[in-house]
Amino acid sequence: MDSTCLEPSLYTVKAVFILDNDGNRLLSKYYDPELYPTMKDQKNFESNVFSKTHKADNEIAFLEGMTIVYKSSIDLFFYVVGSAQENELMLMSVLNCLFDSLSHILRKNVERRCLLDNMEGVFLVVDEIIDGGVILESDPQQVLQKVNYRADDNPLTEQSVAQVLQSAKEQIKWSILK
Repeated sequence: MDSTCLEPSLYTVKAVFILDNDGNRLLSKYYDPELYPTMKDQKNFESNVFSKTHKADNEIAFLEGMTIVYKSSIDLFFYVVGSAQENELMLMSVLNCLFDSLSHILRKNVERRCLLDNMEGVFLVVDEIIDGGVILESDPQQVLQKVNYRADDNPLTEQSVAQVLQSAKEQIKWSILK
């Protein structure tokens, strides 16, 4: 057996991040604490990646020993990062699942403002696709079914006190009746 061959691992994704068209972070999740341990290291890495990819017309980049797949939409850049030995097709399937799921949640309006207005759904989608660097799902329909997120629902902050109390009463009633 070749000693340079690495053992296969379920921990395929090192990081996921979304940047705006100026390179500012909107969302980031790093799954390998040793990779970029501080916020400063992470932001430096993100700015290096953005400067290399924001004008390129590719879908994949190799930078700092990492395999990076990316996609842009209007004023957003989506990135999935894996190790240099990682299968690009696996990373691309994660990226496509993320993009397609968010496209559905944002009603095909994948832009900065809509993304920021629906951040709770965005975090749910990312958490359903990847957990601790392990790819859990790559089918957008399955992700949307698990998340069961509806963008037209009022978040708790936009409900009146009476609506919140009524909802709490109903939940208590149903939990007692079970």
